[in-house]
Amino acid sequence: MASNDPHRPLPGTFRPPDSGWWETSTTRNAQVAPPVSLSAPFPPVWEQPRARGAGALNIILAIAAAGITALVLLFLSVSLGPSALVLCGVLALIPLAICLLGIRWIDRWDPEPRGALLFAFLWGAGVSVVVTLLLGNYVVELLGAALTTTPDDVIGPVLQAPLLEEIAKGFGVLILVYTRRSHFDGPVDGIVYAGTVAAGFAFTENILYFGTAVIDTGSTGALVSVFILRGLFSPFAHVMFTAALGFVLGLAVSRGGGSRRVLPAFVVGLVPAIAGHMLWNGGTVILFSDFFSFYFYVQVPLFLAAVLCVILLRRSERRLTEARLGDYARAGWFTPQEVAMLATRPGRQQARAWARSVGAKTDMAAFIRTASRIAYTRQRMLGGRHDAGDAAEERFLLDEATRRRSRILQIAGNRHA
Repeated sequence: MASNDPHRPLPGTFRPPDSGWWETSTTRNAQVAPPVSLSAPFPPVWEQPRARGAGALNIILAIAAAGITALVLLFLSVSLGPSALVLCGVLALIPLAICLLGIRWIDRWDPEPRGALLFAFLWGAGVSVVVTLLLGNYVVELLGAALTTTPDDVIGPVLQAPLLEEIAKGFGVLILVYTRRSHFDGPVDGIVYAGTVAAGFAFTENILYFGTAVIDTGSTGALVSVFILRGLFSPFAHVMFTAALGFVLGLAVSRGGGSRRVLPAFVVGLVPAIAGHMLWNGGTVILFSDFFSFYFYVQVPLFLAAVLCVILLRRSERRLTEARLGDYARAGWFTPQEVAMLATRPGRQQARAWARSVGAKTDMAAFIRTASRIAYTRQRMLGGRHDAGDAAEERFLLDEATRRRSRILQIAGNRHA
């Protein structure tokens, strides 16, 4: 198939023998059998290897973040005592689990690499906390000198904490933009990475707050009160703040332009993140006289608006996947039926159910993930971010999808032989 589009991949030589090969036995009685040609190895269609890019840097950064997080936990153990640390850590796991489940729901369509998410969590739980603790007093002094008429109870929680904490968390997201470029494709990815950084930060911060409640009062009543307010009423607070930055960064990345767009977007994205954090911390100090009025009139509507935004972004992700895979279908790499399978939730559910029935669950999951990566790689190329690394990544992923399809059909054929 000839084309003048420089971004269009070379047409593949393989097509599945049956457009409905993934259908479940409840909708289809025919036995699935791969053609004989599937047993033969695929001839290579390119020679350029895929560049590994910043793989070593990713490992170094993850190890450094893990080391800093370990030091933070050691500091907490000394400050609070081992028994208090264990108690507060267990309590902090509850809001953390709520946040991570929410982030996983957001990330279901095109899951991010676990290594990148681990780094994001460690950056939030370790590096961001260390930066905040080391620089907190200096920033308070600077703000106090500049705002001499502002009360201390406003400078600390309402000004210093949002400013310093969001910048510290934000740098972790910015690092991921550059070190995980092939997996940082748009606003949803930005929200996922930023939310994971924030979840890590909130986890450590909750341990500090819970521990302080125990040490200062010596009663379990204060601990329960702080746990309910922070852990159950507002577990997503930090996630929402930093997610605003992640959204802006992801939007800039999806439009291309490299650092010319990313660095200004980082500064712009900090504005809603810091402002939201200031509003959250200052609501009961400046706007409302009691927590529950502020919670139901401000916090709940903001949370619902954030959920609605995520739902709309996830729909956009699905439409983008369908459109970009359609390009490859016209080039011969997928059939239209496969595009419907890979770009719709019912299609994916049906394919996974069929794969489980024939023993190809793992390969089907990899096939779906690879197809999503193909779609976003092409979107980057069409958005002006095309380079030799993207071309090699595209070709690697297309080969991987072809091999996965072949393996799935072989497993199914052996099962029904």
